[in-house]
Amino acid sequence: ANRSLKFRSARLSPLMTKVLVSDPIDQAGIDILTQVAQVDQKVGLSPDQLKNIIGEYDGLMIRSGTQVTSDVISEAKKLRIIGRAGVGVDNVDVPTATRKGVLVVNSPGGNTIAAAEHALAMMLALSRNIPQANASMFAGGWDRKKYVGNELYKKTLGVVGLGKIGSHVAKVANAMGMEVIGFDPFVSNERAQQMQVRLSDIEELFKESDYVTLHLPRTPETENLVDIDLLRKMKPTARLVNCARGGIINENDLANALAENVIQGAAIDVYAKEPLAENSPLRAVKKGLVLTPHLGASTVEAQQNVAIDVAEQIRDVLLGLPARSAVNIPGLSAEIMDSLKPHLKLAETLGLLVSQISGGQIQKLEVRLQGEFAQHPSQPLVIATLKGLLTSALGDKINYVNASLEAKGRGIDVVEIKDELCPEFARGSLQLDSFSDKGGHSVSGTVFGDGDLGITSIDEYPINFVPSRHMLFTRHRDMPGIIGQIGSLLGKYNVNIASMQVGRRIVRGEAVMVLSIDDPIPSELLGSILSMQGINEAHSVTL
Repeated sequence: ANRSLKFRSARLSPLMTKVLVSDPIDQAGIDILTQVAQVDQKVGLSPDQLKNIIGEYDGLMIRSGTQVTSDVISEAKKLRIIGRAGVGVDNVDVPTATRKGVLVVNSPGGNTIAAAEHALAMMLALSRNIPQANASMFAGGWDRKKYVGNELYKKTLGVVGLGKIGSHVAKVANAMGMEVIGFDPFVSNERAQQMQVRLSDIEELFKESDYVTLHLPRTPETENLVDIDLLRKMKPTARLVNCARGGIINENDLANALAENVIQGAAIDVYAKEPLAENSPLRAVKKGLVLTPHLGASTVEAQQNVAIDVAEQIRDVLLGLPARSAVNIPGLSAEIMDSLKPHLKLAETLGLLVSQISGGQIQKLEVRLQGEFAQHPSQPLVIATLKGLLTSALGDKINYVNASLEAKGRGIDVVEIKDELCPEFARGSLQLDSFSDKGGHSVSGTVFGDGDLGITSIDEYPINFVPSRHMLFTRHRDMPGIIGQIGSLLGKYNVNIASMQVGRRIVRGEAVMVLSIDDPIPSELLGSILSMQGINEAHSVTL
């Protein structure tokens, strides 16, 4: 009732509602906020200064500069919403905000066009030698023959990541007469056909493409994804563009590849560490490289778009209306969040696990809630599984609100099954069955009485282990010596084993093994394991 009265008061007297803007925000966003609240712009606050004044405010609008920590949120007595004018919310303690009942919103699509157009501009700059020709002109030259370029028309473009930005690049490239192939394990064939994109695995994409553009988040799976081995698969005339996230390309390998004429060119906007160090090997490359200082979202329109988008959401929430891009779960009280916390964590963990062992384009996901799980509100549990399922592909762009829409956009059919009987576990269990173009996989788990998570089966093989950050999953013939061979290989690569669990149904049949390890599995080591006699599958899993 008090909250309802606050919303009515906000309509009648904006001055009774206050919003703090603690980072530089486009004036268009400020103008929207002033419709419903007193707006205080205080840029450059220290953490202690922010803590001292946050208790006065109903809303907080930030960009990447302000660190909204647990301590800050704990001092927020009236705060109802935190709005991040941009995509990433790494500078906000989202779990604490959720427990406190504070909505966190962002603007996931505000810079889509800007980022896509910058990637296309980088492709054109590479093709027509625009930076070099410009520098030559200002130096007094007129070197027409030296800067003969290439057309994009009828060339093959490989788009790695077909989310909002990658799909827009594909759309424009199709209009320019390019043939577009794509890699995205979470996009169905039907969705790809709608985008006029031919799906491919990543190695074939790098082999076939004249241009490759990356549109992936930086995650443990994508870090250093493009290394010298992948670069050597490209045509010597090929060009590479990265306007997504730094760290996806191994910068030393790229510099060497350009110096050795492995590929013809590259255009890079984002870097593993920013600003780019003066002694970076990229700065020493003499030809075929275009560098820009993270300009992907740096357009007047994009800055206005994210400011307007987030300001409108803050305005709506202060008026008692829903937000459209909430990062945390809307509509749940702090009490329900606390009671469901381990169940949501299990759901997200199982989704992330099944996505990494599926190895194909997931087209259908069955979410089976058994026992106590079937008695809880099912929607947040299903959404949590989808968030985990899509995290490998989308990183921090995926959240509890957009997970269902993202799954639908990728053509994933989600089926919810409730079964209140679960004789095996007192607190019930959750099972995910994924179906992809390369077959099916199943994982199940439970929450124990102390709140710990347990994985109880993989592909219907009984197993019992606590998930850890880094794991190795294998499916292999149950025969003497195979586990010892794997252990020896891990030792050779200095990978330490923390624990091991093996599950089987019949002796000398097939078995699954899960190793908890201290470090991620190098790709070369995973390849060696896969080449072993008796190994049917091997997957490196990072949670």
